[in-house]
Amino acid sequence: MSSLSLLAAGAPTRLDPIQLFLDADIVVQLVMAGLLVASIWVWMIIVSFSLRMKKLRSRTIEYENEFWQAENFDRFTSERGNRDIPAARVAQAAVAEYRRSTKTTVRDPEALRGRIAVAMDSQIALEADDIAERLNFLATVGSVAPFVGLFGTVWGIMNSFFQIGAQESSSLAVVAPGISEALFATAIGLFAAIPAVIAYNRFSHRVDRYEARLQRFADKLNATFSRQLEAR
Repeated sequence: MSSLSLLAAGAPTRLDPIQLFLDADIVVQLVMAGLLVASIWVWMIIVSFSLRMKKLRSRTIEYENEFWQAENFDRFTSERGNRDIPAARVAQAAVAEYRRSTKTTVRDPEALRGRIAVAMDSQIALEADDIAERLNFLATVGSVAPFVGLFGTVWGIMNSFFQIGAQESSSLAVVAPGISEALFATAIGLFAAIPAVIAYNRFSHRVDRYEARLQRFADKLNATFSRQLEAR
């Protein structure tokens, strides 16, 4: 029986990822393990961020409805301002600036409107940065994971060629296992990177939409304060 027939007779009928990992070189194993940990972390961020944005949206809608129904914004923000809601902190920043500036006679209403707008814009930027902070990891994994997997692949192929030289044989039985293990590293890199890139793009869009919502809330609040200043 030929060597190819013997190889076919003893070859597995399908890929076994666990066996590929166990048979790989220690360097390739470390690459695979790192990529698997990164992939698990990516999915944890995806799930937690989705739940957080859903909760933020519902709580923000509820807060805004209650805020615009309030007769006194100062009293409302003092009583309800401790909520962990970005819109509440934006309102607090505006009301605090308005309160400080109206303790005495307002000589320049336009300057006061500008200070209120700056206070709210600064708070909105802080809120957006805080929400998007964990998205940086998704961007990093999405851009780096394929190259880390490629490093494992290159190392595995180099090891396969070393085995060819050590055994003085270019038989497929000598080369194929190492190449399979090496290519598996690239597959894991893509497995980690693809959902990370998709999630990053999707979540960035959701953060932008939420930031725009806060900006609309701030503009409406600034217009309300402008009417109050004109009435003074």
